[in-house]
Amino acid sequence: MLIGIVGKANVGKSTFFKALTLADVLIANYPFATIEPNRGAGTVRVQCVDRELKVQCNPRSGACINGVRFVPVEMIDVAGLVPGAHEGKGLGLSFLDDLSVADALIHVVDMAGATNERGEPQEPGSYDPANDIKFLEHEFDMWYLSILKRSWEKFSRKVQMEKGNVREALTNQFTGVGATESLIGAVMLKIGLTEKLVTTWSKEELFNVARELRLRTKPMVIAANKMDLPSAKVNIERIRKEFPHLTIVPCAGDAELALKEADKHKLIRYIPGDADFEVVGKLSDGQRSALEFIRQNVLVPLKGTGVQTVLEAAVFDVLKFVAIFPGGMQKLGDKDGNILPDCFLMSPGTTALGFAYKIHTDLGKHFIRANDVRARKAVGKDHPLKHRDVIEIVSGK
Repeated sequence: MLIGIVGKANVGKSTFFKALTLADVLIANYPFATIEPNRGAGTVRVQCVDRELKVQCNPRSGACINGVRFVPVEMIDVAGLVPGAHEGKGLGLSFLDDLSVADALIHVVDMAGATNERGEPQEPGSYDPANDIKFLEHEFDMWYLSILKRSWEKFSRKVQMEKGNVREALTNQFTGVGATESLIGAVMLKIGLTEKLVTTWSKEELFNVARELRLRTKPMVIAANKMDLPSAKVNIERIRKEFPHLTIVPCAGDAELALKEADKHKLIRYIPGDADFEVVGKLSDGQRSALEFIRQNVLVPLKGTGVQTVLEAAVFDVLKFVAIFPGGMQKLGDKDGNILPDCFLMSPGTTALGFAYKIHTDLGKHFIRANDVRARKAVGKDHPLKHRDVIEIVSGK
């Protein structure tokens, strides 16, 4: 799974990315501070199963804190997009292509309206953040349309003359962004298009195909950033009404980063996603004042900084992934004695057989059955897995 971080310049995008990953990235108050895409790993929270199974887990990656498993998620942060990105403006095509394999997008928006359309600082409240959402959706729609139109005339005539499969042809055209033939079929059905009249599809219908494909293959969560500013509180309710199809999560990236840095330097104890922190080190007056500002203006009203919630909304609410723990009926450890060392994030509808292939190809090839460890029962290869299942794979090899 790969989550892309997108947005225009100077809205706190790189700060948001660093707050999630603690990656060493350039944070600067000017457009195109990010040139090469940054990659890192954030984590999502999953209630661990170790307490239910009366064991202590030893995660191979991520961590488990107070019964909460922090599972890594790969992330990519690209340069700020500008109007006309799909035409190559502002290095747009390069960074759109970098996002082609992303499963979902987090659009960081300056909800306070403190940056204009070019990413330049403005008086908070003087710019409408709705414009940014419209602009970025339009850029992605037009990017998808450009993919569709690259060889549309040639391939539509070929399909018509040779009575080919439109869905297969469109799938080949959009395979780079994660489209499948069944998804293409669902899009055509929703828009009311038929394969027989492919050469008569109008410009509007082509755009609708591109937009619907974009919505399904690049679902988006809005990170409503800078919520510590008064104008952000005024804007967010209006924005939610204007974009009911989007998941919009209030957050403050700079506050999350400050808390994580303070925790890293052992000044406070802070667990990502918590609604408060504990002072454990010696603070200067300035540090104490800054942390108290975060507590009163971010943590109390938002019940946290919202940054962790944004990523979890993308993974669990929008993509609807489920967390699956490999384990055994007789023992929950690996060959090295690590207990419940792994937790995999799997796409919705994953079966026991699909999970076997995820762990190792040989387990899938020689699959016999799976065991639901918590339910203490055997399940077949087509058994759909649920969030927080503990699954043992039994194979013939």
